[in-house]
Amino acid sequence: MNKPTLLIVDDSKMARMMIRQFIVDQRPNWRITEAVNGDDALQMIEQEPPTFLSLDVNMPGISGLEVAGRVRLHYPDIRIVICTANIQDAVRKAAEKAGVKFVGKPITPAAITSMVTLFEE
Repeated sequence: MNKPTLLIVDDSKMARMMIRQFIVDQRPNWRITEAVNGDDALQMIEQEPPTFLSLDVNMPGISGLEVAGRVRLHYPDIRIVICTANIQDAVRKAAEKAGVKFVGKPITPAAITSMVTLFEE
């Protein structure tokens, strides 16, 4: 079987680095790629759909929720987790409606463990 691939989409370089580090610690066999915004993510997904997708909500250009909606439409098998500091009910409900799991920031080992669990369930 191919290595699982995780695409981390976050406009914060620090957030991407932290998610990457915690994932590498927990799942060293995963291949990890990164995108700085939703438009980049959609282009990368078109070229090579990942197994898993970690999305921030508030980014320049299109939001993580919009990316999740588009990915759901064209790539229903990609498992998506929203990882955001924006934990308002409306965001949670929108994520749920899109069939997307949700993990709140700050990015901690516990939050990433939760993310990995959601990806693998």
